[in-house]
Parts: sequence; structure tokens; C-alpha cells
Amino acid sequence: MYSNSSVIEKTALPLSSRTGLWWGLLGIAAFSLTVPFTRVAVGGLDPLFIGSARAVGAAALAVTALTLTRQQRPNRVQWARLSVVAGGVVIGFPLLTSYALTTTPASHGAVVIGILPAATAVVAVLRTKERPARSFWIFAALGAAGGGVFAALQGSGLGRLQWADLLLFAAVIAAAIGYAEGGLLARELGSWQTVSWALVLAAPLMIALTAVSVNGQPPAATPAQWLALAYLAVVSMFLGFFAWYRGLAIGPMAQVSQVQLVQPVMSILWAALILHEQLTWPTILGSTAVILCAGLAVRTRLTRKETP
Repeated sequence: MYSNSSVIEKTALPLSSRTGLWWGLLGIAAFSLTVPFTRVAVGGLDPLFIGSARAVGAAALAVTALTLTRQQRPNRVQWARLSVVAGGVVIGFPLLTSYALTTTPASHGAVVIGILPAATAVVAVLRTKERPARSFWIFAALGAAGGGVFAALQGSGLGRLQWADLLLFAAVIAAAIGYAEGGLLARELGSWQTVSWALVLAAPLMIALTAVSVNGQPPAATPAQWLALAYLAVVSMFLGFFAWYRGLAIGPMAQVSQVQLVQPVMSILWAALILHEQLTWPTILGSTAVILCAGLAVRTRLTRKETP
């Protein structure tokens, strides 16, 4: 009996759903430090170097893990799908956010990236047969709206579209596509194997970009900035995806993706602690509203499209 048979799926779905949510939350907790630590790193390092070097470091870990465990190589179709994952989460998101955060506060970036759950859910629905109930979309929309209110309370200037905002919106689209495709591939290749092969695939380009950056501007940074880059490479670019893609693979993907709604809240709290950015009572209340919307969204059951 195959693991995707209807008998097994019906009996395992409730437990798997909760398990997927917990794995997703663990991944988001790891990702929540990405924006604050990127903001720290760009204080002394070139954004091109940050976006590419973090991928090179993670690729070295990926090659080691794949070699030690003697993983079977993906087939031709899987390599093509891995290129989508690599383009979204290895190349697109890190580079775009690195450049955006050179001119905008971490809290601002965290709020804009807060629309990522809705974007991931849309891509997941288009890419898979998952069909969320109407109440799911209502709560997801409320979460996205809460992110906009959150931005307004922060006074981050979202009413005036800036170049950094365009970069962040592009980063959200890239990440949403990479998350959705990676979640599907994780069901075939495994969670950590998926991100590892994507890192390997993108490694030649990222090594070349790192060399270009070093040649144009040799890196010079404080120990704190180097440590921030190390976190981005080891955790944000590698270990965090172990948990995140496992959560998406268990699914339901559209529900698990909504756990991301707590990421801007966590990121802003980290920004207050690490970067000493202002944390006010409106921010705390807005954070509570976003978390509430996330909780309601992930508890909404999915209605699957019936196969004729």
C-alpha cells in the first residue's frame, strides 16, 4: 500500500496536519532572525557579498551532508524543479532583501515580508490541488491586512512606495514560488535534501557573484557582522529549511504557509532586542492581532477538490 493512498491519508491527516504546523513554526522561528541579522550584516558588508556568500557557505554544508549520507541524485525533471527553488530562495530572496535592507529598517522589512504567507498560499493553490475553504481566505486576508496596519503603526512609510519596497515585494514573490515548489519536492526528495540540492545547483553562480563582490570591494566587517553573516548561511540558508520544508511537505501546504504570519512579529521583536529599534504598545497590540489571525487561519480545515 502506497503512502499516498486514500486509506492512509484519511486516518493520518489530523495528526500530520498538527505535525506539519509544528515543523513549520520551528522553521519560521529560525527565519525570524534573518531580517535583523541581514540588517546587522549590511552595516559593514556589501549586499552582493551577503546575498551570495551566505549561499556559498550553506552550499558547502549541503555538499558535505549529501556526500556523507550518499544521497541519490535527483532525476532530470526534479533538477528542473530544483532550479525554481534555487531561483526563489537561494538567489532571489537573499539578494533582494540584502539590497533592500541597506536603506530600510529591519522592522519595515519584516512587515512588508509579512505578506509572504498569503503569497505562498496563492502559489500553493495554483500549483497543487489544495482548495482552502472560504473562511481560510478570510482569515488569511485579515492577516495580510493586519500586516498593513502593523506597518502603519510602525510609521515605516508604506504609504509612500519606495525602491526598497519594490525589492521586498519582488523578494516575497520569489520566496513564495520557492517555498511552494520546495514543499512539493520535499515529499519526493526529503526536506533537507531538497534545499541541499537547490544550494548545490545555485553554487556556481553564487561563487561567481561572491568573487565579483570581493574583487570590487574586499569585505571588512566587525565580529558581530561576521557572526550575523554566519547565521544567515548556516541557519537561515540551510538548517531552517530542514524544518520549514518538512512542515510544507506534511501539509496541508496552504495552512502551514500561514504560520509565516507570526514571522514579522518575531522579527520586529528581535529588531527591538538586537538593533534597539522602537517597540511601542501599538506594536505589541498589532503583533497580537497578527498572531490571532495566523492561529485562526491555520485551524481552518481545507476542503479538497473531489476527483471525478
